[in-house]
Amino acid sequence: MWAKLGTTIVGIAAIVAACERPASVAPAPELVQLQVPANFPAPLPQPAHNPATAQGILLGKKLFFDPALSVNGNVSCATCHQPQKAFSDGQALSSAGVSGKALKRHAPALMNLAWMDGLFWDGGAKNLESLSFAPLRHPDEMGQDIAKLVARLQQHPTYPSLFKAAFGTDSITAAALSRALAQYQRTLVSASSRYDKHIRNEPHKTLTQTELQGLHIFKKNCSSCHATDLFTDNRYHNNGLDNSFPEGDEDLYFGYGRISRRTEDIGKYKTPTLRNIALTAPYMHDGRFKTLEEVLQHYSSGVKWSASLAPELQQHAKPGIPLTATEQQKLIAFLHTLTDEAFVKTNYSSP
Repeated sequence: MWAKLGTTIVGIAAIVAACERPASVAPAPELVQLQVPANFPAPLPQPAHNPATAQGILLGKKLFFDPALSVNGNVSCATCHQPQKAFSDGQALSSAGVSGKALKRHAPALMNLAWMDGLFWDGGAKNLESLSFAPLRHPDEMGQDIAKLVARLQQHPTYPSLFKAAFGTDSITAAALSRALAQYQRTLVSASSRYDKHIRNEPHKTLTQTELQGLHIFKKNCSSCHATDLFTDNRYHNNGLDNSFPEGDEDLYFGYGRISRRTEDIGKYKTPTLRNIALTAPYMHDGRFKTLEEVLQHYSSGVKWSASLAPELQQHAKPGIPLTATEQQKLIAFLHTLTDEAFVKTNYSSP
C-alpha cells in the first residue's frame, strides 16, 4: 500500500550525493507515498513536518514492537494492539500494562489511520503525532517518563543510527520518537476483505445472497455513522449505552464531552471502523458486549435515551434500530465479509 518515490533518477541522485557529502552527514531519507485503495476516499493530508520515509517507517515499526519503550521493559505497543487481532487485544479492559491494573477503555483496533483524526474513543489525540505520548506516559499502560525513555534509547546500540537514518541526526528526541511511530501506524492499511474485492469487481469475489441481503440492511440502518468504505464517519455519537454519566476520573465517562467541554457532547464516542469487526471482540469503548449478536440486540432493544442520544436512534417509537432475528443474522453475515485475512496474517514484527 506504500510505494517508494524516485527509485530511478531520484535514487541515483541520492547515491551520488551521498558519495560527495562528508561522512558525518546522513543520506536523505527515501520518501514513500500511500497508494490509496480504489474504493477509499482521499486520506488526510500528510503532515508537512513528518513525511513518510522508508527509514522512518522502519524505525517506527521497531519501536512499536519493542517492550523497551515501557518502564519495566515488558510492554510494547503491540501488547494491546496485536496484529493477528487487527491490532486489538481481545480483552474488554486490558490489565497487561506495567501496573497490572485494568484500564478504563477498551483498546481500539488500529487500521487505516492515515484517514483518521480525533483519535482515541473520546478524540483526545488530534493526530497520530500526538497519540503515542498518552500510552507511553500512562501509569497503567507503559508508565514511562519521556525524558528517561529518550535517554534510554540514546544509549541503545542501534537506535541512534536508526534515528539518524530517519531524521538526519542521531540525537534522539521525543518529537522524533512520536513521528516515527506515526509514520509506521499510517502503513496499517486494511483494504483486501471479501467486501473490498466484491465492490471493486475483482474476479470470482462475489458475495453470497445472504451477505448481499446483509449489505442492504447495513446500508439502510447503519451507514449514516459507519460511512464510506472506511466504515466510520470519523465523528462522535451517543449510541445509547448509558443514560447517566458520572463525574470524576477526569470526566472519563463524559466521552467526547470531556474533550469538547460541551454538554451536548456528553456520552458521545468515536464511531469505530467495522473493518475486521469479527476479529476485534469485545465491543464498545468499555468492551461490554462480547459478541456481534449482543451488539445488535443492544441496538434493537437496549438503547437508553439521554439528551445527547444520536438522532439516528430516535426514528422509531422506541429508541434504537428494530431488526428481526433474521435481519440480524444477515447483517452479521455481511459484517464477516469485512475481515481482511491478508491484513491480519502479515508478519508485521519482522523487518
